Amino acid sequence: MLMVSVFAATAALLTGAGAPAHAAPSPVAACAPRAAAPANTVHTTTVEGVTRTYRVHLPAGYTGRTPMPLILAFPGHTESPTTFERYTGLSALPAVVVYPDGLRGTDGTLSWQGAPYSSPQADDIAFTAAILREVRATSCIDRTRTYAVGRSNGGGLVSMLACRMPGQFAAYAIVNGAFYDQSLRGCSASTAPASIIDFHGTADATIHYGGGTRLGGHYAPIFDVVRSWAARNGCIPTPLEVPVNSAVTQFLWPLCRSVGSEISHYRIAGGAHVWPGSSVHRGRTGVSDSISATTLIWQFFNRHPLTVGGRSR
Repeated sequence: MLMVSVFAATAALLTGAGAPAHAAPSPVAACAPRAAAPANTVHTTTVEGVTRTYRVHLPAGYTGRTPMPLILAFPGHTESPTTFERYTGLSALPAVVVYPDGLRGTDGTLSWQGAPYSSPQADDIAFTAAILREVRATSCIDRTRTYAVGRSNGGGLVSMLACRMPGQFAAYAIVNGAFYDQSLRGCSASTAPASIIDFHGTADATIHYGGGTRLGGHYAPIFDVVRSWAARNGCIPTPLEVPVNSAVTQFLWPLCRSVGSEISHYRIAGGAHVWPGSSVHRGRTGVSDSISATTLIWQFFNRHPLTVGGRSR
């Protein structure tokens, strides 16, 4: 792998200096001055005859006048959105954050499409499309800055969104991703390029870094999946290897056929199945406090708005 010293200037560019300017958000019908709205509201929608729920969190100071970034946040298997919100801190970001509820799967716990234990009724691609339509119609959203975040099984769903909903999201973030075989189907070189940031620990005992089998389903090795994203983007085959600290290495694929797109993977030596930098998880074995996934995700999102034509950059 190429060492960071060879491409120091490129790495510096990607970490902030010279980041692309955002296109001016276009006004939408939902952008209008309004009375103060509740910070959290629960909504229901019907998808394929199934009632689904999601919660919308409005950031502090939201007035309805200025288009805001939108983040869809998908918890892991068995997790509630409230738990996910608490340990990620996503609601502290200056964005509208939507926390969808999964469906109870074959094991009786909350899950998402693309896993061996998913509910047969789960059509989470259609559910996501419904959320986007409804939230964009009722909240003042910058359509060039719509993003998806997921952890574990929720991360597997986010990888599916990158394949199956091109042009709807500007960038994607995955932590402890569970990439079951079902969640990887339908991706090919013809799929639209996507900017993705990914985090995974080498000591994750739930979703092993080197792949494995869990709850009746096979899941792919993490680095193989990340490389497949880079190949789909037409990136250079060999990533830049950036030592962040003694425990964390970043692998970057910055030079891609789709100009401005980026694949970034953080490998955490000894890292467990937890959210890096979370104060809620602090003190547990395998928790990395040396990086904050939430901070790095937000920086990554800010570098990657949608460009003309609905392409991620």
